[in-house]
Formats: sequence, structure tokens, C-alpha cells
Amino acid sequence: MARKSKIITGLEEAVRFARGDRDAGKIRKVKVPHPIDVRAIRSRQGLSQAEFAAKFGFPLSTLRNWEQGHRAPSGASRTLLLVIDKQPKAVEAALAA
Repeated sequence: MARKSKIITGLEEAVRFARGDRDAGKIRKVKVPHPIDVRAIRSRQGLSQAEFAAKFGFPLSTLRNWEQGHRAPSGASRTLLLVIDKQPKAVEAALAA
């Protein structure tokens, strides 16, 4: 019952916040480092570019562009790369599910 109460309370806070009550609920800001060293993350995993791309679902050409500095990962990709760096087993488990 306590869990249901927390969920309902959270939903009520979210509705109040959406309606303009900025004191309802909590706001969390997450900072993902930019730029992110993709090559270092891949190297720590001990994988080649092709292996890393295949394992985590990135196009190989995209990974190469990131590592060569031609392009930079977007916000969502930066977040995924950070999680891969810190908790690779969690990402592997999520992708295997």
C-alpha cells in the first residue's frame, strides 16, 4: 500500500508541476560530459571499433566519425556511452533482454 501511495503522490506532483506549480516535485539536472572521449571508452572495453559498434548497436561509420573528431555524439549517445563506460554489464544485459 505504501508503494501505491508514493506512486500516486508522485503523479499528483507531476500534474501540479505540469500546470505551473514549480514548487511541486523535484527537478534533477543531469550533466553528461561534453566532449566525450569515445576512443578511450572503447579502449577501456578492450574492443576494436567493429566489435564495439556491433556489441552496442552503433553504426561503425558513426563510431569512426566520433573517434576521428569529424562528428560528436548527440546527447542520448553521450549518455549511452557514459553508461557503457561506467556500467558495461548493465548495458549488455539490457540489450540482451
